[in-house]
Amino acid sequence: MADQREPKLSRREARDLDIEIDFLEGLVRRDPGYVEALELLGDHYTLRGRPQDSLTVDERLRSLRPEDPHVRFNLACSLSLSGEIERACRELETALDLGFRDFRSLQRDPDLANARKHPDFKKVRAKIRALKTAS
Repeated sequence: MADQREPKLSRREARDLDIEIDFLEGLVRRDPGYVEALELLGDHYTLRGRPQDSLTVDERLRSLRPEDPHVRFNLACSLSLSGEIERACRELETALDLGFRDFRSLQRDPDLANARKHPDFKKVRAKIRALKTAS
């Protein structure tokens, strides 16, 4: 299984996050296409150490906004946390193709730690170098 970060949350922070998750889940049940609520819900699931739930949300967002590079980046993060490294690297390449240019996040986001260790990430690094050179 993937390296699942267990965030260090106080009991109060965890409770507050659970309340926000419940609220966002209700919003999404009423409006399944509410992108902003889905984005927050995915982030909150990750903070609570629920990468599979976050992955489900990010896959749903990809179907709603397939050309959004940030959606693809977030999906790659969820895939990496869920141990689906090859898919994560492919999503990162797609994010770059669609215009994602936050190279610092690609190199430092802790959710991508598993992906950065994988041989497939070499393609992502090569694409980043090519984009930096072209700028």
